Amino acid sequence: MSRYYIDCRDYPGEINCSVALAADSKEELLLAVVEHGTKVHGYEDTPEFREQIVKEFKEGTPPV
Repeated sequence: MSRYYIDCRDYPGEINCSVALAADSKEELLLAVVEHGTKVHGYEDTPEFREQIVKEFKEGTPPV
């Protein structure tokens, strides 16, 4: 079974966030990323935000 991840270190911004999130499904990862993105980074939970985030998912696990 594949895992999917996204790593904040790949998207530098005002907050130097070092969080990496991973899950067994894109749906589960999306929920975690939306929660993190809205609470920590101040993004608005919109369909466009969700669509863009899913495009950035990578297969595997985040590098150490």
